[in-house]
Amino acid sequence: MSQVQQIPEQMGVADNPAAEIPEGEPKRFVHLHAHSEFSLAEGLLKVKGAVSEAVSRQIPAMALTDRNNLFALVKFYENSLSKGLKPILGAELWITPEEEGPAARIVALAQDTQGYKNLLSLISNSYTDADRRGEITEQQLFRREQGLIILSGGVGGHLWYSVCNGDKQTALTTLQRWREVFSDRYYLELTRTDRPNEELFIGWAVQVAQQLDLGVVATNDVCFLNAEDFEAHETRVCIHEGRALDDSRRPRRHSPQQYLRSADEMAAVFADIPQALSNSLEIAMRCNVQVSLGTYYLPDYPIPGGKTPEEYLKDVSMEGLHKRLSATRVNAFGNEFAPFEDYQARLDFELNVINQMGFAGYFLIVMEFIAWAKDNDIPVGPGRGSGGGSLVAYALGITDLDPMEYDLLFERFLNPERVSMPDFDVDFCMEGRDRVIAHVSELYGVEAVSQIITFGTMAAKAVVRDVARVQGKPYGLADKLSKLIPFEVGMTLNKAMEDSEDLRAFVNENDEVSEIMDMAYKLEGIVRNVGRHAGGVVIAPSSLTDFVPLYTEEAGSGLVSQYDKDDVERAGLVKFDFLGLKTLTIIDWAVKSINAQRQADEPVLRIEELPLGDKPTFELLRRAETTGIFQLESRGMKDLIRRLLPDSINDIIALVALFRPGPLQSGAVDDYINRKHGKDPVSFPHPTLHTVLEGTYGVVLYQEQVMQIAQVLAGFTLGQADLLRRAMGKKKAEEMAKVREQFLQGTGERDVSADLANEIFDLMEKFAGYAFNKSHSATYALLSFQTAWLKTHYPAEFMAANLSADMQNIDRVVILVEEVRRMKLALLPPSVNKSDFRFCAQEGAVIYGLGAVRGVGEGPVEAIVQAREAGPFTDLADFCQRLDSKKVNKRVLEALINAGAMDDFIAQDEGLNQGRARLNAQMPQAIQGAEQVARNAAVGITDLFGGIAEPTLDNCVTQAPVLSMTSMQRLHGEKDTLGLFLTGHPIDGYESEIRQFCRTPIKDLRTGKQSQWVAGMVVSQRVMKTKRGTSMGFLVLDDRTARLEVSLFSEAFEQYGSKVSKDELLVVEGEIQHDEYNGGMALRASRILTIDEARQRFSRGLELDFSQCGLPDGFNAQLKKLVQPHRAGAAGGVGSCPIVLLYPHAGAVARIVLGDPWRVQASDDLLQSLTQEFGQDRVKLTY
Repeated sequence: MSQVQQIPEQMGVADNPAAEIPEGEPKRFVHLHAHSEFSLAEGLLKVKGAVSEAVSRQIPAMALTDRNNLFALVKFYENSLSKGLKPILGAELWITPEEEGPAARIVALAQDTQGYKNLLSLISNSYTDADRRGEITEQQLFRREQGLIILSGGVGGHLWYSVCNGDKQTALTTLQRWREVFSDRYYLELTRTDRPNEELFIGWAVQVAQQLDLGVVATNDVCFLNAEDFEAHETRVCIHEGRALDDSRRPRRHSPQQYLRSADEMAAVFADIPQALSNSLEIAMRCNVQVSLGTYYLPDYPIPGGKTPEEYLKDVSMEGLHKRLSATRVNAFGNEFAPFEDYQARLDFELNVINQMGFAGYFLIVMEFIAWAKDNDIPVGPGRGSGGGSLVAYALGITDLDPMEYDLLFERFLNPERVSMPDFDVDFCMEGRDRVIAHVSELYGVEAVSQIITFGTMAAKAVVRDVARVQGKPYGLADKLSKLIPFEVGMTLNKAMEDSEDLRAFVNENDEVSEIMDMAYKLEGIVRNVGRHAGGVVIAPSSLTDFVPLYTEEAGSGLVSQYDKDDVERAGLVKFDFLGLKTLTIIDWAVKSINAQRQADEPVLRIEELPLGDKPTFELLRRAETTGIFQLESRGMKDLIRRLLPDSINDIIALVALFRPGPLQSGAVDDYINRKHGKDPVSFPHPTLHTVLEGTYGVVLYQEQVMQIAQVLAGFTLGQADLLRRAMGKKKAEEMAKVREQFLQGTGERDVSADLANEIFDLMEKFAGYAFNKSHSATYALLSFQTAWLKTHYPAEFMAANLSADMQNIDRVVILVEEVRRMKLALLPPSVNKSDFRFCAQEGAVIYGLGAVRGVGEGPVEAIVQAREAGPFTDLADFCQRLDSKKVNKRVLEALINAGAMDDFIAQDEGLNQGRARLNAQMPQAIQGAEQVARNAAVGITDLFGGIAEPTLDNCVTQAPVLSMTSMQRLHGEKDTLGLFLTGHPIDGYESEIRQFCRTPIKDLRTGKQSQWVAGMVVSQRVMKTKRGTSMGFLVLDDRTARLEVSLFSEAFEQYGSKVSKDELLVVEGEIQHDEYNGGMALRASRILTIDEARQRFSRGLELDFSQCGLPDGFNAQLKKLVQPHRAGAAGGVGSCPIVLLYPHAGAVARIVLGDPWRVQASDDLLQSLTQEFGQDRVKLTY
């Protein structure tokens, strides 16, 4: 086991936290049974708040005993020490009964270090080695009794039920058995919190204690700070249990008295049993545990040849560097590499720092699992974070970016003047990440490797739903309330109330909503559940339970530490980040698809060998055609790209760093762009900074530049410069004054005037607030370039990989499909004869993946692909007969038909509408026929030639005429199964009608000050807040000829915003303006109409044309029945349509306008009803 030196900056732990209760405090009572929010099922105490309150209520020590976990132990321990409160470490353990029945609780307190270790093991075993999750048996506890003090658990404790049920002999037998094991470390726990049977239990316990010479101890089974928190606590309990507050069957296990009573209050409550109070002090003084924090322990890396880790690291680093530099002498910028001597000197310096700090083993461990991943065809990212600044990491293959080529600094990653653990964040392909974690577990032992726990809290949008549910409020009320809270990372209820006028009005005008909010405020931010860290893995030098308690998910799998990522490191374990990056999966799939289609004599594509100066790639970037490209596809980023016009990898690095609030708001973006394009002169704060800032046109953009300025101008070492950078980032006045003095002293020694030095320091301080880590920006820029190169040179393969990676995210698929269409790539519907599970590329076309069809999972697709190996499916009956109906059932068949995956079975002259209607109609008989074939095979029925008698298409599927579906039905079938319209556009059915009042399609619009009418389908929408706090909306209309962004300013949004929803056909009036963002046009809306409203606005009438055939029998009655639900009312309601009849009379055609009572609202439903009754050619709206 490699021990790494203590981290002074992080210690904060007293040399002797143990032992004594602080002097000068009233020593009358100590709380030994308390639940924090981390108990999950109960408890509202926040650790910091509870510790502070305990101190203010003159309680000298306190135990935190969460329900069968130690989630908060490190937080409680350190907070207590910092406030002068003695921390007592413990937990509430639940004991499985010997016979069937509910578990009962006891409280276990760690008396010493051995007790602490046993507590870790017992808690861990309750999840990793228990028949009933979260429980332990008596024998498990008895085997690890050393160093533990036990309290009987009070209400609900292991003696409680026997005593309260009158079975005192069983209680006595149990008590004697426990006393034999724990002797004077066992106490009978007494509570007086106004819960039933407490006095009954106290009477028995005091009597038995006297008889057996046992100790009794008072507790308050604390769950919240103050008595008025009881209602909030009960709400929290109900949320966890999924019950309603007014549920008469709900067990009431708590009372308002379970708050953090002061020592005086407890003394008054137990005035008649003073020994119960004094014993709490005695127990507190007996419990003396010093938890080792801030010392790190690395697992032992298996080193060959008897070398030390430091020797071996030097050997493999030198070997790796020679390999890296021997391949080519030209770098990404077309320049020769720096002399090898420079690399050697940098490597020696880094190795010296790493070895002196004791981190050689860390680098070797990371090197090993990355090498294993690459050897096992698992894509690994080129680097992430400040680790890209290490040449040793580059030589070892941990990163793939030469730090000297890109001017990256090692001290930004590992500073010899600031002792802290290195931290490599490693990106793996999403598909392979878990394999790497499994390898690490196998190498170091499954008992030594786990992932890290995370804690989910009651966030704003969720807590109002939870509270409303347990309060019994209507679902619709809670749904509306939740939706009025803006969807924004970090959103709180207070911020939502400030930002949303609609929310404030809804809360203020409705008492029920106000009641929900009052409670939600109290519960917001409380820990609600646990999860797993996205990539954090800890590797222990021995069993994990020597350092941390363990936890498993509900199913008993998914081992995680009970300490979160910060606490697990404080406890001595080193965290490794195994992150899954979807982009690596996309690149991997695309490259494999490209190589699979290459000829045998063609070299394989190696993504790491791309030419970083590829001109076609930068031409694509300069056009901002970056949808699907890593880091560069957001709307704002596209805008920045259009302005910056990148032409080198350095510009991409800058883009990643610039597109953040700091640079955008500070003017750094404008300075960089204007100087790059020669609009402004390039200037430097001081002539000596030319080499530092030349690459960014004199703009301080990266944290590394802040460090280099201090080095060049003030003579700082890079280690000192990193400390200066950190101080500037923290903005602490005392630290800033100190580093400013050091900076001015250094600049003074180099003849820089004090005024200029102060001015530069102020600039550095400003830039340090937003300057980005160049190492991270550079490594991610490399991925950005790789994806851009793939999109430029292999667009079909790249887009197919992108679609496959997101095919379960319909919103994302819609965006990517639109990009495929914009790129003019052929997009073929899913096909049972051609498609795989994922999207694929063939001959420049993208073929839809069957896995993207809703209702069709991986199992059915595997069966389809396997069955078609015998040949393509010929028709529906053939398909059904060759597949097991248990795997490909009716629901799957319906989805495949409606998605177009069986369009191969439609004749060319049949048409999609008729063909899909026929397939749906024939499906039941096809299934029945296939089942008959299976039954025949099972009983051995054969045909005349000895084969299985197979029904033919004719005798298993009737050929009766089938009514064709409409185009809208076909398109909605696609929308239901694919999430989008694939073979058409809903606006097609309105095209001729729309052109009556919107004569210009979107693609032919021209800017102008006159108002214009535009029609289209809403494909996307967003709402944003103005500086005045009002809302404005933006939507994108699509009429299939083009797309147009429409802006709704505050007044228009307030009036028409409710009409805007996705896939809605809208008619918009407004002024067409030039859109500086995309170089196209945009519309500022002044009025919005739905299609029904547009008909009322523009139509002259609804015409029924019977001029060629005469009125059918019963016409009057039938017409009245059809139009009755759609009548506009007498006297022609505003905007209603008259009905006009055309019919033959006396050799002429009569045109009759029906009276006002017959005026109608010309909705789609009415038009469809009339069309079905009288025929499509007889019904039309006139304009």
